[in-house]
Amino acid sequence: MPTTTPHAGPGPVVTPAAARDGSTATPPPHEVLWDLSTAGFAARCLHAVAALAVADHVGEAPVPVEALAGSCAVDPDALDRVLRLLAAHGVFERTPAGYRHTAASAVLRDDHPTSMGAFAQMMGLPLVWGSLAELEGTVRTGRPGAETVDPRGIWGYLQDRPAEAAVFGRAMTAKAGADVAAVLAAYDFTGFETVADVGGGRGHLLHAVLETAPGAAGILFDLPEVVDALALPHPRMTPAAGDFFVDALPAADAYVLMDVLHDWADDQCGAILSAVRRAASPGATLLVIEGVLPADRPDRRASTLDVVMLSVTGGRQRTAAELDDLFARAGFAPGRVVPTAGPISIVEARAV
Repeated sequence: MPTTTPHAGPGPVVTPAAARDGSTATPPPHEVLWDLSTAGFAARCLHAVAALAVADHVGEAPVPVEALAGSCAVDPDALDRVLRLLAAHGVFERTPAGYRHTAASAVLRDDHPTSMGAFAQMMGLPLVWGSLAELEGTVRTGRPGAETVDPRGIWGYLQDRPAEAAVFGRAMTAKAGADVAAVLAAYDFTGFETVADVGGGRGHLLHAVLETAPGAAGILFDLPEVVDALALPHPRMTPAAGDFFVDALPAADAYVLMDVLHDWADDQCGAILSAVRRAASPGATLLVIEGVLPADRPDRRASTLDVVMLSVTGGRQRTAAELDDLFARAGFAPGRVVPTAGPISIVEARAV
């Protein structure tokens, strides 16, 4: 029988069985390929359900699909078929009385403390999904498919589409919320007097760092339109507007780059790291916080994100050795990798 677990928002959460058919056997090769070949349909179902906020309309008791469809202003039969596929993947549970939450579908709710709703919606945006549709061309040329959707790439695309940019911003905020606790549990920031968060977005990480390091001051460096929308100001945080490809960075004894380098190709990463090095005194600490690609074993999550970067931003996930090579070229000593309880790592290097 399914079990219930606590969650945010109304209604019980049902934890699905690991295998719906009760089998743990490895599927035959042709089924492996069938699953991979059709995986995009389940992904698109998730994108659509997130965009329609279906999870927010599932309450304490199972909800009939007709009621859900009415709340979301969609076709009941189409919604039922989409939700039935998601339920086969453990996202929602289909019962005779309607749909109820599983542990996974509950995380799609907007009021969940680590909501993935905006992230699922972001991955279905025309730019992201359109970039993936151009993957064959990307493999041929090495250029991100996003340039086919918009020659200016992801940042130019979002600049002209505020509604989609808002989805992107909410997704990044939710991701930061999930990652920040893992970072703070793994690394001690109390020894720094000044921490500069370069490309720090709306300040979630830096705010949390300053809360745990009462003797530190913080500088949030990002583009003017990002700094102007600062979500979490702090009395010891100073906003600094600028472009790290153009403008001088502030002086600090620790520089944080969280989910920045993986957005960019090696040449752009070199420019970012060189800008940090010009601002940093010898001995200053560089902290690169992002997923590190294992060099010695398969990692489905990291490799998936690597192809997302290939397709959408033109960046990449890197191994520790590849990061060390970028560090050395910019004037930093090789780093040490500090793992966290989450999927990201902290790579620490020193200015020489």
